[in-house]
Amino acid sequence: MSLRVAFMDAGKAIFETVDKLRQRRTAPLVLELDLTEGLTEGPPSDPLAAVLSMRKPRLSDVLSGLRRARQDPRVRGLVVKVGGNPMGLAMVQELRQAVTHFRASGKPAIVFAETFGEFGGGTVPYYLATAFERVYLQPSGDVGLTGVAVEQRFVKGTLAKLGVGYEVGQRHEYKTAANTFTQDHMTEAHRESIGRIVESVTESLVAGIAEGRRLDPAKVRELIDRGPFTAAEALEAGLVDELAYRDEVYDEVKRSAGAEAHLLYVSRYAKGAAVRKLPQPMADAIALVHGHGMIRSGRSGRSPVGGGGAMGSDTISAALRAARRDEHVKAVVFRVDSPGGSYVASDTVWREVTLTRKVKPVIVSMGDVAASGGYFVSMGADVIVAQPGTLTGSIGVYGGKAVLAELFEKIGMNTELVGSGANAGMFATSRGFSPEQWERINAWLDRIYDDFVSKVAASRDLTRDRAHELARGRVWTGADAQASGLVDELGGLEDALALARRRAGLADDAPVRSYPRLNPLERLRGPDSSEDKSAALARIRMDAWGPLARLSAELGLPASGPLILPAWYAIR
Repeated sequence: MSLRVAFMDAGKAIFETVDKLRQRRTAPLVLELDLTEGLTEGPPSDPLAAVLSMRKPRLSDVLSGLRRARQDPRVRGLVVKVGGNPMGLAMVQELRQAVTHFRASGKPAIVFAETFGEFGGGTVPYYLATAFERVYLQPSGDVGLTGVAVEQRFVKGTLAKLGVGYEVGQRHEYKTAANTFTQDHMTEAHRESIGRIVESVTESLVAGIAEGRRLDPAKVRELIDRGPFTAAEALEAGLVDELAYRDEVYDEVKRSAGAEAHLLYVSRYAKGAAVRKLPQPMADAIALVHGHGMIRSGRSGRSPVGGGGAMGSDTISAALRAARRDEHVKAVVFRVDSPGGSYVASDTVWREVTLTRKVKPVIVSMGDVAASGGYFVSMGADVIVAQPGTLTGSIGVYGGKAVLAELFEKIGMNTELVGSGANAGMFATSRGFSPEQWERINAWLDRIYDDFVSKVAASRDLTRDRAHELARGRVWTGADAQASGLVDELGGLEDALALARRRAGLADDAPVRSYPRLNPLERLRGPDSSEDKSAALARIRMDAWGPLARLSAELGLPASGPLILPAWYAIR
């Protein structure tokens, strides 16, 4: 008898579980997004990246989830928590755009923050919050609406005291990446470029905050000059709608959505929708290729001792070739989020972009930064789409070395060099360049700059003189780059995908497939040749300039190459 009861109880439990799952699949939803740890830009490039980003939502999942939710009657609203982990301005603008479109469907979207900067700046996170219908702030929080600032430190004087000198050439006056070592202050061109970036970004922030909070732009600038604000001051100034703790915010969300509604993360919602609507293997689709991080030769990956990922030219080229040869891929979206790196690797990827463009449309979607080498790999596309806050351009080059002879003398170190060939030791840091070696360095810089500018002119349908005027190493915001013709349209990844679908003549809901697409067997067995799509697999490896890796470390220069935008340019 007891066995029978046990079976009946087990059956009842199974039935109740199935019934709960059925109800959960049909119950109303409130989508939730936790930005405490930020977002990842794209799919993991290697096993280490997969582990490190395991709990971070992916930008593409969030965008596609919010896009689908606009038309889903089950979705009753959206609640987002903005955290302290800074996100790049362009990514924030992508999220603002997605939230604005979500709200246009008539569904409420609210945002909660414990603080917008705790005794610190919080302008960009607050700018994100202003896209929402209501802004809630914890009573102990602050609104660090303090504006935009870009700071650079100059270590020339410090290095001189140590006996370290720098011999660096640049093309041209706006290519200021090495100025931190060669100058003790901002040059006129340097200050002009940074000043315009700050003002362009401020224009975007002011416009967005003014629209979101229904304030006059002049009033927003006045508030920026008065910030930061305590919670009570922010409420009085109309910067937030209510002061409340998380439990109070979520209780209100649940009351407005109905007792039967339940919370679901946007990324889970997007992945569940993708599983329910699996694209047919032979269906026509858009290929999405992600190029993230420093650009280098070889395969994508990251250092096992830290640092971000890298865009390997072999990996990206193999992905583009695979998409180009797939007859079911009708257009390619190349998502670029890179400050640049190796000139040779950038040129390799540029070539694959131009070859792909001959076969099918190629649309570039720029992330937070697509500058220097990041612009090099982008410029060959049919259309370039960027956010107003994207940092791009930086069409220029620099190179040289540190000279440590005086330092070695101070510390009693003697170096001797034995070589065969007049310039065999030209990159040694124990001595400066000879006049003949400087001639070779300058020839190298001129060749790279001329090639870069010539390809910009051809790709962007500009005269050589106009391309040079826009180049000279100058960094532009996406808004200014669009006005000058370096970028075609302002928008985000969803805009680029929609444009690719139109160019390819596909339906608005045509599937998107990340490339390279590899099954588990292909991942295990490895590539048969460099033409095999599994040649695009990433790996864990160290960043380097190839044979100049040791030199770049001694120079104190970025480890990924001469076409690079310094990290301090980031607007967060």
